Amino acid sequence: MELGAVLEAVEGRGSSEAVERVLAGYNEENRTIFRFDPADEDKRKKLCEGILNILEKDTKTSCQVACLEALRILSRDKKVLVPVTTKRNMQILMRLAKLDTAEDPLERVSEFPVIVEALKCLCNIIFNSAVAQKLSLELNLAAMLCNLLEKYIRSQLRQELQGVQVLTQALESSLSVRWTEEYKAAEDRDRPPLSLQETDCAIEALKALFNVTLDSWNVHSENESHQFRYMAAILRHCLLTMGPTEDKTEELHSNAINLLSNVPVSCLDVLIKPSAQEETDIKYNGMNMGAIQILLDFMEKRIDKGSSYREGLTPVLSLLTECCRTHRNIRKFIKAQVLPPLRDVSNRPEVGTTVRNKLVRLMTHVDLGVKQIAAEFLFVLCKERVDSLLKYTGYGNAAGLLAARGLLAGGRGDHWYSDDEDTDTEEYKSAKPNINLITGHLEEPMPNPMDEMTEEQKEYEAMKLVNMFDKLSRVNMHQIIGLIVWAHTSQNGRDELIKPMGVRPDGTMAPLEEAVSQYHTNKQDSSDSD
Repeated sequence: MELGAVLEAVEGRGSSEAVERVLAGYNEENRTIFRFDPADEDKRKKLCEGILNILEKDTKTSCQVACLEALRILSRDKKVLVPVTTKRNMQILMRLAKLDTAEDPLERVSEFPVIVEALKCLCNIIFNSAVAQKLSLELNLAAMLCNLLEKYIRSQLRQELQGVQVLTQALESSLSVRWTEEYKAAEDRDRPPLSLQETDCAIEALKALFNVTLDSWNVHSENESHQFRYMAAILRHCLLTMGPTEDKTEELHSNAINLLSNVPVSCLDVLIKPSAQEETDIKYNGMNMGAIQILLDFMEKRIDKGSSYREGLTPVLSLLTECCRTHRNIRKFIKAQVLPPLRDVSNRPEVGTTVRNKLVRLMTHVDLGVKQIAAEFLFVLCKERVDSLLKYTGYGNAAGLLAARGLLAGGRGDHWYSDDEDTDTEEYKSAKPNINLITGHLEEPMPNPMDEMTEEQKEYEAMKLVNMFDKLSRVNMHQIIGLIVWAHTSQNGRDELIKPMGVRPDGTMAPLEEAVSQYHTNKQDSSDSD
């Protein structure tokens, strides 16, 4: 929708119903927008002012919700918050969020959407604006929030309610879960998608549960274990459930994955309960892998988006990594799809459209967190064996992970895995002698440069090689497994110092002199021992 038309309606040239209708259309179009056109910055500032002028008046609830949703979307842009971050406007939002009143903010259920949207707006504005942060101190906003929380805590204690249990039951109700046995919900392939209201309720319950369970890394009692397994079973059902639209389904699954990341990994075995013959075609070793397949599809879809990897991709990669590290059947099922036996090795591992190709490309991503979790995921699929990882990725793509783990000299990680062996295909075995270990793909044999040399040229090159070995042997550099160059920028940002690095005996990186010294010390120790 044209921003000028929205601005015209908000600035008083349309009725309340027209404003609500126009803003609803604007919100629907821009719901997932986080980057805005700089050319429209002034119009967006005016739109913020117009929305706050409407919110200051006594208007109907549906119009307030539409206004607040639009303001929440606009507040993602730090540059338009100047007209918003005034004491008057902050107080308008605090009033709508029921932070400046002693009455029960949920006394009128119809106002609940207004309260939620006003709180979201305040969250965005305070996060993105230093001026708003100062105003929040002046307006004592933190104390008001604490008072609000305190009332609900007292209410919970009076009624002897447990937050996780209540929210889990709310999630179960919104998804209409029917149980066939413990930790196993009925699967109805013909079930219609959730309605928009049911989906929104489930999403809000998932968000609340995520905040409540954020530090739930370990299970300390049998009751806690039961509660988290019960939650994981509901989340499995959630992953197999469709929303009213594709975008809503993705949002529902995204929040379910975020919450699964908080569930102790020992309780995630309920994601792959034993399968009946008629339940699903996605099975492995008699286990129903439908939910795991959803996670894999979600991961690939987020990779294909090509943006916001840290927020959108790392949660599902982290979840899959921990599942594979702990649950053997999950690891073997995922490896069969992500890292199938190699047959065609004519292309580099990062070239292509398979999931493996996409993940290997992420191993050299500019975002450190993204490339670390992508490399860790593949490493775990390879049972943390360096030789297996290099087979699928090449040494060049894996060097960052191996350097961080101290595994440049080979070996394996600390975690124990089953001893089942991988089998190479006949195609891979025949091509293996000609595979470039650095790039990880098959290279045609290079022509011998000496074939076209005269005897004098061969003798000259041989003497150069002898001299090079002589220099290396004098400083014991032949004992260094590998060298890398570390570029160190000086304070002026221009002069660069090239510092050679070596690999210690334990496989970690160190300055070349230190690495040489340690190899020399180890050699003396071994010669002195009996």
